[in-house]
Amino acid sequence: MSSTPAGRGRHRLVVARSALRRYPGRAAAALGALAVTAGTALAVPAIAAPATAQNVEESPAARAAHAEALVPGTPCSASARACVDLESQRAWLIRDGKVTRGPMTIASGGEGRATPVGHSLRVYRKEADHVSGESKTRDGRPAPMPFSVFFADGGIAFHSGDPSRSSAGCIRMETDDARATFDDLQVGDKVQVVNASEEQVARGGATR
Repeated sequence: MSSTPAGRGRHRLVVARSALRRYPGRAAAALGALAVTAGTALAVPAIAAPATAQNVEESPAARAAHAEALVPGTPCSASARACVDLESQRAWLIRDGKVTRGPMTIASGGEGRATPVGHSLRVYRKEADHVSGESKTRDGRPAPMPFSVFFADGGIAFHSGDPSRSSAGCIRMETDDARATFDDLQVGDKVQVVNASEEQVARGGATR
C-alpha cells in the first residue's frame, strides 16, 4: 500500500493536468505514459529529445559520405570526382581529395525539373556531340548539348550551355568548363550533388 495520502495524490493530478494544458505539444507523450490511481504517486514521463543531425535518418550513401573528410573549399567528400552545390550554383572537379578545377559557375534544374541530389551518383555515359531528344531550340530543332557527361537517371548530365538560365534538370556550364569536365571524368567516376547547408548540418556544423 502506498504511503502517499489520497489528497496529495489528487493535488498532483491537478498540477499535472494544468501543466499539460500549458504545454500542449507534450500532452500526447505525457498522457500515454501517465498512470494515476487514488492514493498513488504520479509517474512523470520523460520528454523526447528534439531531432538533431545525429538522429535524423540518412541513406547509406549519405552516411558513407559524411564519414569521409570534406574536400577543402567544397561541401563534398574526398571520394567524389565531381561536386555540385545546388545552393551556390557552383561545381568543382576533384582528384585524390583536392580541387583540380573550380569553383565553376553552373545552372541546375528549374522549378518542376530539379536536379536530383545524390552522394554516390556515377558517370555512365559520355557524348561529345550529344543532341537532346527532349529539349528544343527556339526554332524547334533538337538542342545540341556538347560535352555531355551523364551521371543520373533521366538523362541528367553536365553539358555546355548558358549557365544564366535554369535547365530541365541537367548541369549547364560554360563551354571551357564543360570541355574540362568531359575530358576529366570517366565512366564509373563518383559525382556528388548536394546542398551545402544540409551537408553542414549533417556533419554537425563542419564548414567548408
